[in-house]
Amino acid sequence: MWLKLFFLLLYFLVLFVLARFFEAIVWYETGIFATQLVDPVALSFKKLKTILECRGLGYSGLAEKKDVRELVEKSGDLMQGELYSALKNEKEQQGTDSSITFSGEMHFYELVEDTKDGIWLVQVIAQGRDPLLSKANWAKMNQKVSQFGIRTGTFNCSSDSRYCRKRGWMKSTLIMSVPQTSASKGKVMLKEYNGRRIETEHIFKWMTAHVASRIKTIHSSQQLADDWYQQDEHAVKMFLFAELDQPPAFFSALSIKFTGRIEFIFVDVRNWDNASCLEEIGMKQTPSYILKTPEGIYRYGNSTGEFMSLHAMDTFLRSVQPEVNDLFVLSLVMVNLMAWMDLFITQGVTIKRFVVLISTLGTYNSLLIISWLPILGFLQLPYLENFYEYSLKVLRYADTTTVASWVRADWTFYSSHPALFLSTYLAHGLLIDYFEKKRRCGEQDQNANNLEWLTSLWDWYTSYLVHPIASFQTFPNESDWDDDPNFLLERLAFPDLWLRPLIPIDYIKNLPTWRFQCSQVSTTDGHADSESNGVHMCGLNRDPGEHCSDVDSPCIGDSCRKTDESWSGGGEAQDGESSPWPDDMLHCTECVVCLENFEVDCLVMGLPCGHVFHQQCIVVWLAGGRHCCPVCRWASYKKKPLRPAHGADLQEQE
Repeated sequence: MWLKLFFLLLYFLVLFVLARFFEAIVWYETGIFATQLVDPVALSFKKLKTILECRGLGYSGLAEKKDVRELVEKSGDLMQGELYSALKNEKEQQGTDSSITFSGEMHFYELVEDTKDGIWLVQVIAQGRDPLLSKANWAKMNQKVSQFGIRTGTFNCSSDSRYCRKRGWMKSTLIMSVPQTSASKGKVMLKEYNGRRIETEHIFKWMTAHVASRIKTIHSSQQLADDWYQQDEHAVKMFLFAELDQPPAFFSALSIKFTGRIEFIFVDVRNWDNASCLEEIGMKQTPSYILKTPEGIYRYGNSTGEFMSLHAMDTFLRSVQPEVNDLFVLSLVMVNLMAWMDLFITQGVTIKRFVVLISTLGTYNSLLIISWLPILGFLQLPYLENFYEYSLKVLRYADTTTVASWVRADWTFYSSHPALFLSTYLAHGLLIDYFEKKRRCGEQDQNANNLEWLTSLWDWYTSYLVHPIASFQTFPNESDWDDDPNFLLERLAFPDLWLRPLIPIDYIKNLPTWRFQCSQVSTTDGHADSESNGVHMCGLNRDPGEHCSDVDSPCIGDSCRKTDESWSGGGEAQDGESSPWPDDMLHCTECVVCLENFEVDCLVMGLPCGHVFHQQCIVVWLAGGRHCCPVCRWASYKKKPLRPAHGADLQEQE
C-alpha cells in the first residue's frame, strides 16, 4: 500500500512539473501566459459575446461593440486563460443535448422538487398543444443555461394529464425551480414564465433576475459597514463590488451551490454615497471579488487560474470551504488511482494483473466506505464542532497560498483534457512496470502464460475448498485412529477415484530426519545371529500401532530420547555425530519404498505415524502428491496421537 501511495504522489509531482513545462512552451511560442490580462478592445465582437455568455450577462439591448466591451470590463478582468476556456467550451457544447424527459409526477418530484441545491428549467407541453419553444430554440436554451449548472427537462402532459390539471398547466409554458430559502436543504419554489416574448435572451434574463434576487444586495455605505464589520467567528462571505444592475449569472448560480456554507453579497457601487467607506475596507478598484473569512481578506482573480467563470470559482470555493461530500469524493478518487497502480506493480501474465486489480479495487473501496462511517458519526457530535472549525481554518490558510493556486489551475487544466491525464497515467504505469520487471527478473512465474496461471489458480481454489487447512492437528491421547471419524474423511481424499487435493509441501522440511546407526545385539546363547532371532522390520505385515521392542530389533539407535521439541523441529544430523533415534518412531531396518535395508550413516526420515524410510525415497513419494504413509496410509501432514506399546502392557500384567 505504501509503495502504491509513493508512486501516486510521484505521479502528481510529474503532473505538476509537466504543467509548468507546458506553460513554458506556450510562453516561448506566443510570449503570453494564461494569467496575462487581455485588452477587450483588441477582441472581436464575437469573442466579446462569447465572454459575456460564459459570465452570464445579458447583452440583448447592446448593438455596438463599445457597449459590449464596457459590460465585459464592468464584470471583471479578462485573462488569456479565461478567453481560451470560453472559446473551447463554445465548440464543445455545440450539438450537445443534456435535457431529459419526465415520465410522470413521481419522476418530476424526485428530480425537480426534491432537489434542494440546484436550478431546473422545465418546458411543460400541454396535452394536444405545441411546445412554447421550438426544438431548435430549446436546444439553444439548453446549451446556454447548462454552462451555469442549470439542468433542463421536458414534461409532456400526455404522459400524466392528472398532474398537469392539478398544477394548473393548461397551456404550454416554462417552469423554473429555485431553492426558496438561504438555508441548506430548504424548500423549493416553482416560477412560471409569463412573458410574451419567447426569445432565449429574454427567458435567460428572466431566470437570472429570479436567481439574483436570492443574493443580498447592498446599495449604501451603512449597509456595507453593518455587514462587513459583523462579528461572526465562522462566517465566510463572498463580496462582489461592481457597477452592474445585477450580478453575473455564474455568481448567482454559485450562491445556490454553496447555500449554507458561503454567503454571497452583491455591492452595487453605481450610485455610491460614500467613497471613503470603500477605501477603509481596502477597496481601491472595481469590479472586485473579495472573499472575507475570519482569518482575513482574499482578493480573487490575482493568482493563477482564478478566472471569472463558474468552473474556476467553484474549484476555488470548494477548496476553501469544502463539505464532507467533497472530501469523500476526493478520497474516493485518490484511493482508486492508488488501486490502479496494482495493475503495473503486479508482475506476471495479463489475467493475473486484472485479477489482482479487481481484488485490490474491491478491498480498497470497501475499507474506504467502512472508514468513512465512523468519521461521519464523529462529525455529528456537538463537542467536535471546534475541531471541525479549526480544521477549516488550517485548510483556508493553506488554500490561499500561491502553491494552492497552481494546484487548482493544474486540476482545471487536466480535468478539461482527460485524454492527456489518461495518457500520462498510462505512461507512468508503464515505467513502473518496466522497473518492477527489472527488479523481479528472478521470479519463476514470469514465464507462465495466461492458461497456466488460470490452471494454477483453479487448482489452488479447488484445493482450498477440498482441504483448506494442511497443518498438524493435535488430538486427545485417548482417541484412536481406527475410531476417529476425521480419519475416515481424510482417507476419502486419497483414492484415485476421488479428487486429490493439492496440499502445500512445506511441512516436509519439519519432518524428523537423522542418520541411521546400527548396533549388534547378542542373543541368550552368545551368538550374534540376527536372522535366527527373528528380526522384526516395521513393514507392511506389522501392526502400525505396535512398537518394536529393543530386544527384538538388532539395529537400534542410541538410548538417549528426543523430546517433542526436537521432533517438531526436525533437522538433519551433522556428519560424524551419533544421531539419536526419536522415541516416537518405530525401530526398523528396511525402507518399504525401495525395499532396501538401511545402511550405516544413511539419512532416514520419519512420518507422524512412526514409520521410517529413506529420506530421499519418502521425499519423492510425498512431493509426488501422495501425502500419506506408504504403510498405514496415515496423513503425512497430520500428527498422530501417542499410544502405549502392547509389549509394555504385557510386562505389567506379568
